Amino acid sequence: MKKNYSYLLIGLIAWACQPKETTIDYTAMSDAERLQVATEMAQSTIMVDGHVDLPYRMKVGGFTLQREILDVSVRTDGGNFDFPRSKEGGLDAPFMSIYIPAGNQQIPGASKALADSLILMTERLAKTFPDQFAMAYSPSDIETNFAAGKISLPMGMENGAGLEDDIANVEYFYDRGIRYITLTHGKANLIGDSSYDTVRLYNGLSEYGEQVVKEMNRVGIMVDLSHVSDDTFKDALAITQVPVIASHSSVRKFTPGFERNMSDELIQAMAKNGGVMMINFGGSFIDSAYASGSSKVREHIVNWLAENNMSRSDSAAQAYISEYTAANNPFPTVQRVADHIDHVVALVGVDYVGLGSDFDGVGDSLPTGLKDVSMYPNLIAELLKRGYSKEDIEKICYKNVFRVWKAVEDFARGQE
Repeated sequence: MKKNYSYLLIGLIAWACQPKETTIDYTAMSDAERLQVATEMAQSTIMVDGHVDLPYRMKVGGFTLQREILDVSVRTDGGNFDFPRSKEGGLDAPFMSIYIPAGNQQIPGASKALADSLILMTERLAKTFPDQFAMAYSPSDIETNFAAGKISLPMGMENGAGLEDDIANVEYFYDRGIRYITLTHGKANLIGDSSYDTVRLYNGLSEYGEQVVKEMNRVGIMVDLSHVSDDTFKDALAITQVPVIASHSSVRKFTPGFERNMSDELIQAMAKNGGVMMINFGGSFIDSAYASGSSKVREHIVNWLAENNMSRSDSAAQAYISEYTAANNPFPTVQRVADHIDHVVALVGVDYVGLGSDFDGVGDSLPTGLKDVSMYPNLIAELLKRGYSKEDIEKICYKNVFRVWKAVEDFARGQE
């Protein structure tokens, strides 16, 4: 029987005519060429940032549910985030931080009330500017919004004190749209011990905290281990049945003694768990020299103002402060942020690192080249210069955190 090879021949011809993928050597480009590629890459790739403090920035600015919200649909003078700058930098899904200050923990009900208020404020942003912003409760929501050119507003609660002492509030806040909870903040709470607190009430998680982690797994909220003490971190990893995140933490190697950052041991433990750490851009998080350098600058300026009988609002004082700070620049650079990413990649691989800037949350401490959300391409360009591939950039920008988020969703569905 004669065989018909025509279809096979057609298939081989079609395959031969397909354009072959080429490996681009980004390291061979000029800085200008690389920045252009990085900008195009940032704007065409979904980018998730694990922590942006816009809701609390609005609260501090005096905006409430009874007043008009801050119009971040246009370029704003202050802060690090708005729609135009996000579009320039390629940011598509900043996790809105529903931040609960530790001081609220002293007043029963105050933490939950603030969380509810900030959630409503975030939702109002999306309702007021529907052409620019949209709420997002899953990776698929972010993909849909990205296709429509909108910036997604997923939400994470910074400080589990918002749960108060009621385990039912875990599911309540899931229903309100919260998709991660940072277990603690600046002080120990009912859940566990904080990295910033010298008092260790439980030497890790409390019994209630153990219940909270299990309940977060059950309902589908990511466990965020930024801010917790090392013992709380280890306890949470021992209990969780799904990967975790650190929404805005950096590498302790570059800030010795700063427990708020993650040690190599914790980075390795998180990678073994399948989790992802999202690098914080704040000066004190990325370089221990920043704190001492900025203190010297502040001290000099305070003394100069006193000697010259001026206030900071005086135009002459503002000019001097700007000139002096520029000449004695204490800020680290975008290269230092890349150093943190390099360290994680060398230690555990590129699958376990992401971006968690802390924009609008770390004040005037951001590195040169990463002062606001328009500047992510500077970081991507630096990574390309160091040999990272397009696939690596995609993992760092969104694929790693999507993987964790989807694993948490899948586990929760299996509990129904």
